[in-house]
Amino acid sequence: MDAGIAWVGPSPAAIHAMGDKVMARRRMIEAGVPVVPGSDSAPGCEPCAGLSDAHAIKAAEEIGYPILVKASAGGGGKGMRQVHEPDELLRALAAARREAKNAFGDDNIYLEKLITKARHIEIQVLADNHGNCIYLGERECSIQRRHQKLIEEAPSVAVTPELRQRMGEIAVRAAQAVNYSNAGTIEFLLDRAGDFYFLEMNTRLQVEHPVTELITGIDIVKEQFALAGGRKLRWKQKDVKFNGHAIECRISAENPYNNFLPEAGRITSLIEPTGPGVRLETGVYAGWDVSLYYDPLLAKLVVWGETRPEAILRMRRALAEYRVGGIHTTIPFHQQVMDSPRFQWGQFDTAFVDGPDGFKLASAPSRDLAQVAAIAATLAQHEKEQQAVLFGSPCDDSGVKVSPWKTSGRQRHRDTKA
Repeated sequence: MDAGIAWVGPSPAAIHAMGDKVMARRRMIEAGVPVVPGSDSAPGCEPCAGLSDAHAIKAAEEIGYPILVKASAGGGGKGMRQVHEPDELLRALAAARREAKNAFGDDNIYLEKLITKARHIEIQVLADNHGNCIYLGERECSIQRRHQKLIEEAPSVAVTPELRQRMGEIAVRAAQAVNYSNAGTIEFLLDRAGDFYFLEMNTRLQVEHPVTELITGIDIVKEQFALAGGRKLRWKQKDVKFNGHAIECRISAENPYNNFLPEAGRITSLIEPTGPGVRLETGVYAGWDVSLYYDPLLAKLVVWGETRPEAILRMRRALAEYRVGGIHTTIPFHQQVMDSPRFQWGQFDTAFVDGPDGFKLASAPSRDLAQVAAIAATLAQHEKEQQAVLFGSPCDDSGVKVSPWKTSGRQRHRDTKA
């Protein structure tokens, strides 16, 4: 911006205001946006000045256990710890500070009430530089592991049209509170009573934005460039319509049978799914070397259907077609989630994977079974080739097919004797 180049994104002031979670919470409280009860009112805790152990202990008592220790500058689940008992708190504070310092260069932390059995719902917003802001509906992001999203869909089965409007209007209010422009996402926790609380704002394009694009028909990336160029929003809120259902699976280079351990190696073969309603966003290919130095995300597999059941069926078909050789991926995990009755009925929350009664991945196929399958496939192929050789061959007196090789050999023998 200082160089006179158009910046595709919100203003530095908005990024700063929403990038620090403690500052963002205070701005949202001032704007009347509901937030999760936290350590903001802890005695002696000044905005963004960090939270001492003594103040954290007192704040935790006021909030009530269980609580979350969170990094002020955090994201992606880093610098975050659950605390269920007072004697766990100091250990969690130290661990969260260390992780936050390593990840973000900032070890400031704060506390939030841990809302159990909640859903993670986020609202996509678009805003121009002329004071106009709209919301593009919600995304369901509750299928997570270690606070990292694994599957997203739009719309959410838990959000009614009335709740969508309330959450959308609050999201717009939150964005306007920091004079936001361009594309952004307001994230909420939704409890079982239907109450929702501000979690954070992502001042950028989200990984899961394609599901919103598929149900609204709005190209969010295209709009980012237009808004950065100073254009007014092309839509009013009443113009935003929703059509069908979309699901996204994040395909990562992780071993789901070994606690999702990231895996490096070379992709030896690759078969990608195609077809109507299937969208694949990726950059890898056969021969690509997957490194441990970067995020393990390989691809985003996104499908659209007229209904949620149709979208699930389409995703199951696309996952069955997807083949990545040479390394483990999360494809088996996604296949089993799509087959899960709990997922199909929409009966899940943020504890679906990590909770004590969470989703259990079926055992990996044994090596013995893999060898048996390989031998069976070889025998089947051999039999098929034998049938191809015999096809069209002459029959003997009893009507049985005779190998042309044998027939040729016998004829040559007779010719030699003659």
